[in-house]
Amino acid sequence: MPRLFGTDGVRGKAGEYPLDHETIPRMGAALVRAFRADASDPSRPLRFVISRDTRESGEWIERALGLGIHSEGAAVTSAGVIPTPATAYVTRALGFDAGLVISASHNPFEDNGIKVFSGRGEKFTEVLERRVEDIVGDAAWQVPGRGDPPPVEQTEVTSAYIAHTRLALPDPERLGRFRMAVDAANGATTTVAPRLFSELGSTHPEKLAALMRHGDHRLGVAFDGDGDRAIFVDHHGRIVDGDAVLLLCARHMQSQGRLKGHAVVATVMSNIGLEIALKQSGIDLIRCPVGDKYVMEEMLKRDLSIGGEQSGHVIFSDHLFTGDGIATALNVIRTIADTGRELADLASQLVTYPQVLVNVRIRERRDLGSVPAVADAMQQIERRLAGEGRLLVRYSGTEPLLRVMIEGKDQGQIEGWAHEIADRVKEHLG
Repeated sequence: MPRLFGTDGVRGKAGEYPLDHETIPRMGAALVRAFRADASDPSRPLRFVISRDTRESGEWIERALGLGIHSEGAAVTSAGVIPTPATAYVTRALGFDAGLVISASHNPFEDNGIKVFSGRGEKFTEVLERRVEDIVGDAAWQVPGRGDPPPVEQTEVTSAYIAHTRLALPDPERLGRFRMAVDAANGATTTVAPRLFSELGSTHPEKLAALMRHGDHRLGVAFDGDGDRAIFVDHHGRIVDGDAVLLLCARHMQSQGRLKGHAVVATVMSNIGLEIALKQSGIDLIRCPVGDKYVMEEMLKRDLSIGGEQSGHVIFSDHLFTGDGIATALNVIRTIADTGRELADLASQLVTYPQVLVNVRIRERRDLGSVPAVADAMQQIERRLAGEGRLLVRYSGTEPLLRVMIEGKDQGQIEGWAHEIADRVKEHLG
């Protein structure tokens, strides 16, 4: 059976494998079996909470998942449309055995997906993902593919999540009247962001890009579809990504003695400029594979305070062990309030090196060391970079692609080098 789980849960087109009417109930039942195998008391009924974003397919996928979960004797509670981090929080806070989020984040509307959190509010590990895949692929058992919806309890968790998230900004009165723009992308944060920022006296939700160019807002923030990522815009209309957020928050946390281990976790895709800037402040950068679950695992292993991705996933371990766009926004606002500096000034501390990313479609995946022409090109470019840049070549986790990423001082030069490797790959693997 093909793998179900990618770098961030299960994803695909709604109605097609693996998100079809037969596989989803089977996946729900397999999740119960996997969690029950780990339970200290296998006879105890398990409790699952399910939430979703605003995609049209979310409701029928929730019913199909519930059908499979119920067939294995577990109870299902629906939290409705809420952000992914709210599900992570409520799973842990209200004692559920697992939390399931139906969302494809920033993917096109026809896609959907399923993310899984443990009872500790942490993303599913790869060990558990493989176990669920093995159970789903075992033809020796069946679950009802269709049928009457199971009894589902409805619960309101938005208030509890907002109360918890507000702790990220312990002294909101210091903000005064803080004018900001919010783009919730018609996604799950529409149920939380307007209320939360209105209670703080700091929201003015309108179309973000034009607002920041022509308005008098101090910052703008855009959330993705399920609310676990945030990208910012300063008052000049310039985009501030996850790398800059990691830097400005880590430096501020260190100045207040809140940065455990004097280190930050980031993925291999974060710009080398982040590594250099952190080092100047005596902060180590620890790299991990792409995916916020890998960031989480590294933070847990090392007991660190902050980690994240260039794409806007940022994890604050004192809050949750998953990316939370709203908590990230509150931490950025806290840094602005405490330092008295604007976002543009704080973000300017990050000097990014030019970066080139070239995707090459491939017909097969081979160890690149076993392809002499490709390996030789990579070695030559590593020597040319001479410690003043970075080369990363990796296979996509979800598509038949090889990604070639180079960072260096000269844009034209690294573009040529990236295409040099890409041409070798096309010749031997394309």
